[in-house]
Amino acid sequence: MTANDVMAERIIVLADRDPRVRELATHFLVAANFRVEPAADGLVAFEKVRELVPALLITEVLLPKLDGLALCRRLKADDKTARVPVLVLSVLAVQGRAGEAGADDFMMKPVLEERLLRAVSDVLKRTAPQGS
Repeated sequence: MTANDVMAERIIVLADRDPRVRELATHFLVAANFRVEPAADGLVAFEKVRELVPALLITEVLLPKLDGLALCRRLKADDKTARVPVLVLSVLAVQGRAGEAGADDFMMKPVLEERLLRAVSDVLKRTAPQGS
């Protein structure tokens, strides 16, 4: 495992249309030693995930340009990004739809530090490659 592989394991792409949510969640994740790459819309998030192949994508459902569920489906259909775990956040009760889109987990907003970090930890543990 190279230094780049180790760093890639700590990158999270965070897609949310609300700059306050991005700022708050970034604060929590950086404090937990993650590198966060923010995105304000689904197309930017898609490009960042394709470029970085991060440890995790956290996306809300109501993103401009490409909604979070469509983003999830697009990433899961792409060989390069199919294994990137996705945590969907929403104010909408769409857990079933998120699962159908390929999301690995779902969390209702608001974004609270303990809940977010527990969800991130749980997803990363569940989706870690065997032998890691």
